[in-house]
Amino acid sequence: MKLYFKYLLIHFKSQLQYRTSFWLLSVGQFFIPFVVFLGVYFLFEQFGEIKGWGFFEVALCFAVIHLAFSLSECFARGFDVFSNLIVNGDFDRLLVRPRSTFLQVLGSKFEFTRVGRLLQSGFVLIWALSNLSIEWDVMKVFTLLFMVVSGIFIFLGIYMLAAAMCFWTVQGLELANIFTDGGREVAQYPLTIYQKWVTRFFTYVVPFGTVNYLPLMFILGKNEGNAITNMLIPIAGSLFIVPCFLIWQIGVRHYRSTGS
Repeated sequence: MKLYFKYLLIHFKSQLQYRTSFWLLSVGQFFIPFVVFLGVYFLFEQFGEIKGWGFFEVALCFAVIHLAFSLSECFARGFDVFSNLIVNGDFDRLLVRPRSTFLQVLGSKFEFTRVGRLLQSGFVLIWALSNLSIEWDVMKVFTLLFMVVSGIFIFLGIYMLAAAMCFWTVQGLELANIFTDGGREVAQYPLTIYQKWVTRFFTYVVPFGTVNYLPLMFILGKNEGNAITNMLIPIAGSLFIVPCFLIWQIGVRHYRSTGS
């Protein structure tokens, strides 16, 4: 972890070398999801609710998934742009260093400009919570925290899968964006508004349902199940990263240098 934070500090200092660019990019990142959120707002202005879900309930769903996405983009960007290391032959250097490739790739790229997206999601979260009548207790507080953490792990897992595919395809596959950008767009609404096969896929295959829908039902009082079980649902979803890590390890073992 000492090495990881060293990577973090180096990248932070390098990005602040061009402060105007850094702040302009951060402002831009603030308004990108803000425009998306305006679309959600106007949708509810027109229709009032969607399948029993009110605006602030969906806003909470929106905030959680965008918080997780912005944090994963900031701290797991190395896997998202991993194909560059393969194409340029730079992955060979990582293999001869006395640290795990996972840590080195994770620390190879950070996007601190995502702070704009993070702030926007935080504002939406506070606004939604202040307008919802939730009977808070320790279980629900931890559930909300685990929801964000689970989302980070799921996005990281998808990035790792996409990176692992580069060991065979060399170039990155745009297919991964279906599950990162596409998954984020799907998960910013309760899964019950979609067809059953979509709900099942994003619950049992790519478990975004464990990030927002299932634990959100518990927080909002729509599900009267066992509190501990509901609190542990996001943790179960975060286990998605385990097979992703194993596939990454398989990819590393089958890596053949580009020869450049």
